[in-house]
Amino acid sequence: MERELVIVLDFGGQYNQLIARRVRECNVYCEVMSYDTSLEKIKELDPKGIIFTGGPASVYEDGSPKCDKEIFELGIPVLGICYGSQLMSHLLGGEVSKAPVREYGKTEVTFDTTSKLFQDLSETSICWMSHTDFISEIPEGFRITGRTDSCPVAALEKADQKLYAVQFHPEVVHTQEGTQMISNFLYNICECTGDWKMDSFVEDSIKAIKEKVGDKKVLCALSGGVDSSVAAVMIAKAIGKQLTCIFVDHGLLRKNEGDEVEAIFSNQFDLNFIRVNVQERFYAKLAGVSDPETKRKIVGEEFIRVFEEEAKKIGVVDYLVQGTIYPDVIESGLGKSAVIKSHHNVGGLPDYVDFKEIIEPLRDLFKDEVRKAGLELGIPENLVFRQPFPGPGLAIRIIGDITPEKVQIIQDADAIYREEIAKAGLDKTIGQYFAALTNMRSVGVMGDERTYDYAVALRAVNTSDFMTAESADLPWEVLGIVTSRIVNEVKGVNRVFYDCTGKPPATIEFE
Repeated sequence: MERELVIVLDFGGQYNQLIARRVRECNVYCEVMSYDTSLEKIKELDPKGIIFTGGPASVYEDGSPKCDKEIFELGIPVLGICYGSQLMSHLLGGEVSKAPVREYGKTEVTFDTTSKLFQDLSETSICWMSHTDFISEIPEGFRITGRTDSCPVAALEKADQKLYAVQFHPEVVHTQEGTQMISNFLYNICECTGDWKMDSFVEDSIKAIKEKVGDKKVLCALSGGVDSSVAAVMIAKAIGKQLTCIFVDHGLLRKNEGDEVEAIFSNQFDLNFIRVNVQERFYAKLAGVSDPETKRKIVGEEFIRVFEEEAKKIGVVDYLVQGTIYPDVIESGLGKSAVIKSHHNVGGLPDYVDFKEIIEPLRDLFKDEVRKAGLELGIPENLVFRQPFPGPGLAIRIIGDITPEKVQIIQDADAIYREEIAKAGLDKTIGQYFAALTNMRSVGVMGDERTYDYAVALRAVNTSDFMTAESADLPWEVLGIVTSRIVNEVKGVNRVFYDCTGKPPATIEFE
């Protein structure tokens, strides 16, 4: 699919994916690549623009990441961010020095709004600074377009060569007009038309899959999660009954989830759907196991075995579908696509199943784009926006050993929690929320009788990247209703806790 491209060259910045997402939100397709991508490769890709990320290094240190100086002579617009701005200045003859005052956090910047980069912006605006070095002398031919009280060069440009640089981070939400700056770079400077739209991506992908697959057979392991569901439906729209989806119900899904997935895929889409009910088999394998890593391995390996057995009944297939998404690709080698994570989705299946090639229809998409594609494909909203759910399922939300009774307890408690969060209108504002079953039993009293039952822990966090998280500040009223309902309606529970811990020091999941 031919489309406009902007390249993000990564110099080790923590916000590399965020920059790419902001570009795509402006309807321009974008890929993250390593800073050492060759000039030949860049010329071959013919991007409309290049963005340098930030990074923790100092440009004057030995071994700091650098690109070829000739990149500035290609005639392609370049935007340097933070370390990227210092690198541009350094390579083009400017001076970079250690700052007398380290700038970190929200800072007021004054802009020259005659610059194409800052067109239609306020003359002063809050931006997010994070740097210990600063540009002490700008390169010849450049002019300063932004400054702060303690940073004389917060932005600079050489407009005739389409070279722009900012010392702050326009990609983070703390920079008030950051998205406008990125949009200005894309449209005023790179002259993009903005052809990256989800409806055309879905349409083009379906057409490309049709051409690639022809009359061959395709197999998909369907977890019921967002990525595998969207991948399956996209393939189904292209080739219909040539696709077989195998849905392994291991008995560790949320309440009624197996039935919901089956109803959607059996009734709404034209594909071969096989549901394999192997709850007892998984419970038997997990009996008496309380170590979290062992539980994960058992669930993963058993899933592969079940999938292998079902796949053998079908015989040779030509293609296997995987729901790989773009963050998987970046994290496994910064655009060096030969490296693929072994643990995403159905990692490992190629060793077991007789097939010729993998199809990854969502390989270019971020998670929010996968959801948009899902809506374009007609997948119901409740599936598209469902809460993140770990591969081992409830096995790692039950502390200690797993029994069918414990699974029932946590399914019921979690369903009540999700229902009340939705009723309170909080379901779209919290990053992730779920109930977990602790291994603690305590004395309680219910109906004048002594009880000795389990405690359920409720978790709710706000996060933008799932790398760090803060516990969500849930209203006491909501927590009170959830607690009352769980202890009254769920047999075997007499206490409810709310987990107030962030990540770090905790993880989002319990195990």
